[in-house]
Amino acid sequence: MTTPSEESGPRGRGIAFFDVDETLIGPKSMFSFLEFHFGDGSREPGSYERAVAHLRAAAARGVPRQDVNRLYYRLMAGESVEGLRAAGRKWFSEAARAPGFWHTPVLERLRRHRAGGDLVVLLSGSFFACLDPIAEAAGAHWALGTRPVVRDGLLTGEVLVPMIGATKGVAARAAAAVRDVPLSDCTAYGDHSSDLALLSSVGSPVVVGEDSVLAAHAEAHGWERVTAGSGHPVPASGGEEPRPSRR
Repeated sequence: MTTPSEESGPRGRGIAFFDVDETLIGPKSMFSFLEFHFGDGSREPGSYERAVAHLRAAAARGVPRQDVNRLYYRLMAGESVEGLRAAGRKWFSEAARAPGFWHTPVLERLRRHRAGGDLVVLLSGSFFACLDPIAEAAGAHWALGTRPVVRDGLLTGEVLVPMIGATKGVAARAAAAVRDVPLSDCTAYGDHSSDLALLSSVGSPVVVGEDSVLAAHAEAHGWERVTAGSGHPVPASGGEEPRPSRR
C-alpha cells in the first residue's frame, strides 16, 4: 500500500480525498478481486459464492459495516503479502479493461486536482492488493486502506482499524495535519452514507451518485454533486451554483 511520509507528494495548494469503490471506480474492488482470486483454480468450486453469501448474510443481520469489513479479511488468513500483491496486479490488468471500471467524471476530477498541485489521497475499506495498482494508474499520491495484520509475511486474517465510516474522517484530519493544510482547503468525494464523516470534514465535499442520505446533506448544505453518468455537477437547491472545488 502506498504510505504517506513527510516527503512524498507535492507541497501544493490542498488535498483531494477520494473514496474508491463506486466513486473513483465503478465496481466494488474487494468483491471483484475476491471473485478473481478465488477463481484461480486453487480452491473448491463455489468458494467465492459461499464467501459472498456469508458476508451478505452478516450485513442482512445488521452487522455493522466495519465488522463486515473485518469478516472479509478473515477470508485472507494465511495468504502471503507478496502473493496478494501479484494477484492484485493480475486482477487489475483484467478488471481495468472492462467498460465502466473507471468512473470517468471522477477520474477526470482526480487528474485535475493533481495537475493543479493538490495532494491526491485515496481512502478505502479495500486493501493493498486492490489499491496499489488503482492508485498507480490513477496518479494518486497516497492510498490509505484497511491494513491487514501481517506476521512473517502472511496475513493473520485480522486487521488494525477498518477504513470505514468515521475512520475516513479521522484519516483526512490526520493527513491535513501532517501536510499542514487547512481542512477548509481540502476536497473530498464519496458515494455512500458511510462517507459522510469524510465529506463533512472538508471545505469542499462532493457527493457522487444518488445515495439518499448524501443527497439530503447536499441539498441542505449546498454541496456539489456529480451524477453517475455525467461529468456535470448537480446545482444546489434554489438554482444556486455548487461549491467549487478548491483550485
